[in-house]
Amino acid sequence: MNVGDRKNASGTGSNEVGSVRGVLKVSEPPRGQFQHSRLAAPATIAPLVQHIWIVRWHLEAGASHVAETLPHPNVHLILENGHAQVSGIHRGRFTRELTGVGGAIGIKFRPGGFYPFLKKSVSSLRNRTVPIESIVGAPASELQLISGELDEAKILALIESFLLQHWPLPDPNVERIAALVAEIENDRSVLRVEDLVVRHGLTKRSLQRLFEQYVGIGPKWVINRFRMHEAMAQLHRGEPLDWAQFALELGYFDQAHFNRDFKSLVGCTPKRYAANV
Repeated sequence: MNVGDRKNASGTGSNEVGSVRGVLKVSEPPRGQFQHSRLAAPATIAPLVQHIWIVRWHLEAGASHVAETLPHPNVHLILENGHAQVSGIHRGRFTRELTGVGGAIGIKFRPGGFYPFLKKSVSSLRNRTVPIESIVGAPASELQLISGELDEAKILALIESFLLQHWPLPDPNVERIAALVAEIENDRSVLRVEDLVVRHGLTKRSLQRLFEQYVGIGPKWVINRFRMHEAMAQLHRGEPLDWAQFALELGYFDQAHFNRDFKSLVGCTPKRYAANV
């Protein structure tokens, strides 16, 4: 269950963090209750954890709701139905049909933040989901109990306790890679890998190796995904667009190239998506 960046439909507590990006909008709201909370990580685990997300739904009988998100450059530890599994970066959009009653809790690690736990290239998790026990080498029974917990403070305390039991040695490259990914996300002038190479005095190959090892995928993919998140945010605002100019601003050679990338990832053209939402 990787619906970690969907907006809370029924309100959130004061502990919610950040803005929601990469969520594909649907034309029909869910028939029933759908809640998404995002909680700040306790200070003790915040160096490696971006935030905690909680998704719960209680849909009407016979109703279903399709949740779709674009991928982010983050590893998630997902707790659902008594299982604790690590989900690496997936290249394509995530789609899941929700029915009945259910819920999931996720730990969203900072870009590069899961490498110290894994102790090998995070690219080994790409497009994969594996049990947490295969990584920490110990039973995770306390985590398996969390998925049914309703008290947010207790959820945070249990997650904090588990991670601190397996807390890795400090790795200065985590902050380095997190800063690079944050730069890509927040600075729209970063459109190509060469932009980072020039700014930070790295060779293109060393930058690629660093991203593959710590993030789990190359910098070109990360740049493309964040620019696609930006495109989605623009479309959600509903403002008229000069599509050709918009494509150039996102770093595409022309509008046709942008349209192909968008349709491949989202499933329809930008104009069709804008019309639907």
